[in-house]
Amino acid sequence: MRVVLVEDNDTFRETLELLFGLRPEIEVVASLSSGATAPRVCADLLPDVVLMDYRMPGLDGAQATRAVLAAAPSVNVVCLTASVTRREVQELHEAGAVACLTKDEDLEQIVAVLCEAAET
Repeated sequence: MRVVLVEDNDTFRETLELLFGLRPEIEVVASLSSGATAPRVCADLLPDVVLMDYRMPGLDGAQATRAVLAAAPSVNVVCLTASVTRREVQELHEAGAVACLTKDEDLEQIVAVLCEAAET
């Protein structure tokens, strides 16, 4: 599956890239530090899934999700964040995200959710 990472924490984003690079089922086609650039990149690359942080400067995860889906409606967005409130989860789902995970999830669980999102 083709994945775009959107994460403002450089170290965490680079770690995800490295870990996903070890998985034959995942191809990271773009790695972005801002949600603002995600819509254009997703429209150009048409990934299967966007793994989107929630708390970012500028656009938050819900705003960036709406923008990505407006630019590339076939993309599925999975949110991955350090912490999230129920209201924020609801906001993400209303924006079109198919799932919301926390960064302390096991890598296998994150990969499983990405695979599931890519198949829908």
